[in-house]
Amino acid sequence: QVHLLESGGGSVQAGGSLRLSCEASEDTSVIPCMGWFRQAPGKEREAVAYIGTGGSTGYADSVAGRFTVSKYNAKNTLYLQMNSLEPEDTAKYYCAADHRYAITCGSTVAFSYWGQGTQVTVSS
Repeated sequence: QVHLLESGGGSVQAGGSLRLSCEASEDTSVIPCMGWFRQAPGKEREAVAYIGTGGSTGYADSVAGRFTVSKYNAKNTLYLQMNSLEPEDTAKYYCAADHRYAITCGSTVAFSYWGQGTQVTVSS
């Protein structure tokens, strides 16, 4: 069982930046697949970004070039740097992890572990 705790959400104006953090309860160097998802009111949850073995990353088209996912194993923490935020980025953001998918990590895998989420609100 991996426990995940997100932080860093808040309210910003369009064009601003936020950095989300997700602290894991175990050594993230042995977690081959981690990701960020978001869900806005009345909408389905969508994948935002993932990071796999060797630091391979992937992004949703809507955030590519603006968001950066990274992992700092010394602190067992996953990050999501969000720049040039838009009102459409308003959502609750969730961190996810799985011990599987060392080869097939991606936005469509069925993650086993989820955090409680952190709210991001972007005003125009």
